[in-house]
Amino acid sequence: MTPPETQGQGIAAEAPAGSPAVSLCVLQKRADFLKAASARRQGTGGFLLQARDRADGDPAVRVGFTASKKIGNAVLRNRAKRRMRALARDVLTLCAVPGWDYVLVARPEATVSRPYADLCTDMEQALASVHRGRA
Repeated sequence: MTPPETQGQGIAAEAPAGSPAVSLCVLQKRADFLKAASARRQGTGGFLLQARDRADGDPAVRVGFTASKKIGNAVLRNRAKRRMRALARDVLTLCAVPGWDYVLVARPEATVSRPYADLCTDMEQALASVHRGRA
C-alpha cells in the first residue's frame, strides 16, 4: 500500500505579468465589417489588415476575422482564423490604437503556411503603416 500524498514545498506560481494594454472586442455585425472594408487597408505577405477610426468616443478596440472559401476547406479556414486570433492576442493588444476597428482577412495558402514569427512582424508593420498618416 502506498502512503497518501503529502503537500510538497513546490515553487509558488506567480501572477501574470499584467493585463494587456487594451482589451479586444470581436466584431459581429456585417455593417461593421463593411465600414472597415471601405477604410484604410494594408496588405502583407500573410494577411490583409483593414482598419478604421470609429470616432465615436468609445476607447474599445474591436477586431474581426475573415477567411473566405478561397482559403480552402473548413479545416484550413478554421486554422487561418485561429492563427489570426492568436496574432490579435499577441500583437494587437499591445499596438492597437483605442477607438479603432481592425479586420484581418486571410490570404490563400499564406496565412496558414507562413511562419508565425513572420506573421507577427507583418502585423506590426501593417499597424505602423495604417497609423502613419495619423497626427
